[in-house]
Amino acid sequence: MKFLVLWRLELSLLSREMAQAVARMSEYGAALENEGRLISRYHVVGAHGGAWIYDVESHEQFEQLLARSPIFNFARYDIYPLADMTALPKER
Repeated sequence: MKFLVLWRLELSLLSREMAQAVARMSEYGAALENEGRLISRYHVVGAHGGAWIYDVESHEQFEQLLARSPIFNFARYDIYPLADMTALPKER
């Protein structure tokens, strides 16, 4: 299962704890990429946030990974389940 997550920091929560959480995001993302659970991650230019594409076994696993994110309590999320658009074989 794949999910696109667009996240943006909630700047009204700006604090030392938020800054520390943001600093841990790169390491967290790299670990998920090494495990094959994160396909790609992008910074959204001009925004305080990013776009990450997860590849997980279940929605429960996805929810766990999202909740373990260092910025989980400091960000807002738009989550989109993705469906493969690979062409299906034509029926004869």
